[in-house]
Amino acid sequence: MSETRPEAAAPTTPLVVHAPVDGTVLALADVPDPVFAGAMVGPGLAIAPRVDGGAVAAVAPVAGTIAKLHPHAFVVAADGRAVLVHLGLDTVQLAGEGFELVVAEGDRVDVGDVVVRWDPAAVEAGGRSPVCPVVALDGPTEVAGRVAPGAAVTAGDPLFAWE
Repeated sequence: MSETRPEAAAPTTPLVVHAPVDGTVLALADVPDPVFAGAMVGPGLAIAPRVDGGAVAAVAPVAGTIAKLHPHAFVVAADGRAVLVHLGLDTVQLAGEGFELVVAEGDRVDVGDVVVRWDPAAVEAGGRSPVCPVVALDGPTEVAGRVAPGAAVTAGDPLFAWE
């Protein structure tokens, strides 16, 4: 006799995703990287961070558990969903230089908790884009934007809702 397991029900409440850094909102399609621009890993928005020098904090966009943590990117799992924050483009090539991890994989975080400290100006000075995609991993085809591209946001401001 085979046993069947019910599939997990999709979450019914929207997950509000907050800005992980201060800056200007960009449409994901405007990110200068084909994987993010094509929403190949999921929908979302991006933020062009302020580039005025010095280390800044990248904060948790949702309350949940740090599922993956790299110096240049992190994933927070919440309510059966996962949100990716990528700190700059091609920053994996920096091998962690210029990034300081504040939490560890498996840690529980609340919205606004510091996850990584980094320097967008140093990323830009090294010839890389400091743009930060914020992605609903394997999410729906679109998310409900809370702010329009071109708007200024402060870390912790609502960015989009994952319905």
